Parts: sequence; C-alpha cells; structure tokens
Amino acid sequence: MGKLAFVFPGQGSQTVGMGKEFADSHEWAQNMYNQVDEALGFKLTTIIFEGTQEELTLTYHAQPALLATSMVMLQGLKTAGLNPDYTAGHSLGEYSALVAAGSISFEDAVKAVYQRGRFMDEAVPAGEGTMAAILGMDAGALKEVTDEITNEGDPVQLANINCPGQIVISGTASGVEKASVLAKEKGAKRAIPLVVSGPFHSSLMKPAAQKLDQVLSDIHIEDAKVPVISNVTAEPMTDKEEIKQRLVEQLYSPVRWEESIQTLMNGGVDTFIEIGPGKVLAGLIKKINRRATVFSVYDTQSLNETIAAIKGEE
Repeated sequence: MGKLAFVFPGQGSQTVGMGKEFADSHEWAQNMYNQVDEALGFKLTTIIFEGTQEELTLTYHAQPALLATSMVMLQGLKTAGLNPDYTAGHSLGEYSALVAAGSISFEDAVKAVYQRGRFMDEAVPAGEGTMAAILGMDAGALKEVTDEITNEGDPVQLANINCPGQIVISGTASGVEKASVLAKEKGAKRAIPLVVSGPFHSSLMKPAAQKLDQVLSDIHIEDAKVPVISNVTAEPMTDKEEIKQRLVEQLYSPVRWEESIQTLMNGGVDTFIEIGPGKVLAGLIKKINRRATVFSVYDTQSLNETIAAIKGEE
C-alpha cells in the first residue's frame, strides 16, 4: 500500500441523525458531542440528532455539526491505529483536516467554524448571492465566462473546482444567473442552481474573512504534524502562520479540489478515506483519478469495513 490520506467533507453533507449511532454506542463519542455543546453554550447535539433538516442546514449549525461528526468518526479510525500521511478537507472540511493533523484543537475548531458560519451568513443579505454547479465545461473556458459577467458589473467567480467537468460558480444572484446562461451558450452541458444560503468562496465573502481573521488570531494554531493540503494553493502546508493566512483567504478563494487530489497522488497517496457523513468526496476523487482506492466512513459499519480492508492491505 502507498501513502494514506484522510479527507473531510464540507457543508452540504449534513443529515439529521448523523453520528448518533456512535454517540449511542461509545461513551467517548457522547463525550465529544458534549464538549461541542459546552464549547458553543447551546445544545447543538439536539439539532444534529433530532432537529429539522432546515435547522441543521443553517450555515452556523451545519459547520460545527459536520466538524464534530467527522471528528467522532476520525476517533474511531485512530482507536484502530490508523494514521494518515496527509490530510485534506473540502472548504469547511479543511478545519477537520487541521484538527486531524494536530494543528487546531477540537474545541477551538468547533468555536471557530461556528463563528465562520455566522460571518458567512451575515456577509451578504439572504437572496442577494448564490451558487450554481456548471457541468461539462473546463475551468479556463468557464473563467472567461465569469470574468466577462463580472466586468459587466455582476460579480461572479469560480468557487469549487471539484473534478473534471464539475465546477461551482459563486457570486451575486444576477451574476450567477447570467454566467449560467452564457456558459450554456458556450457549450456547458448543464447549470444547476445550488440550495445555499450565500455566495461562498467569492469576493463577496471578504467582509466575513476580515472578521474570521480576528477569531483565528484568538485561538491557538500549531504547526501541523502531517501536511495538510490547502484549498487555496492545492499544496501541502504545515507552518502555523501559513495555515492561519490560508484559512482567511479560503473564504473568498476557489476550492481547488481537483488539483489537491492530484497533488496527493503525485506525493504517493493511493488510498483515501473520506471521514464524515455522505460520500461526496469519494465520488469526486474517483472522477479525478480512477486508480485511487477510496473508502468512506460515515457510520459504524463503514468504519469497521474500512479498518478491516486497510489492515488487510498493510
């Protein structure tokens, strides 16, 4: 077996009841969820386990909820003695990756992403900004489209470069709409509006980034013990100063996921474990490189199967 990377999903993967099975069957998992409630000063776990999907999907609930649930599942892998050579996360998932790499404490990360969610929510009034997935167009051609619309006065830009032929754009509602129309005229197969509360990873998030900078200055960030692939650069980082800088830039920069996975594979990674609810990243990784071996850990059964498979290969 080559090198192993742990990867963590971002917003959109949340589902009510995620992680409950772990909390019900392991005292340490219940303790971790209790820590989250304590850190935030309200019962987020009630929303995670019993809330409405609508309530859980609020940006400032979804972010700490996903981070917490990913960390509980990560603990299951660590208990089995599995440790990564690299970590990476998609947008919010980068915070999970940094906790996994020993750069930020679990509690600090929970507090930081709760604030991050609030700042993102406040940055643009509801309905004024949005995102859309553009299918079947390469990044260069799509960037020409978004630049053209932006230059006409409706800001829109590439937000998530996920895998070949799947790129998310973000910006003002009119910018995204006009870019979607123009992209289709220029050969994109489809443009799918996303159900999101704001224009994440666009220049409209700069006010949120300034506030986040302050929050990150107040928490303790250490050098990462294993390299974490930055969303912003698609390159490994371990230095605490760089980590902080990239987390601020990440709010208004594209998530370069496709390049991040290529960086990992070029670095000798052949096995990926997606840790957290859903299988979104597993699907993207397979589209980026079919040769990758990918596991998803999202419940106790998938955790046990993954451990057995990896231990069998070692």
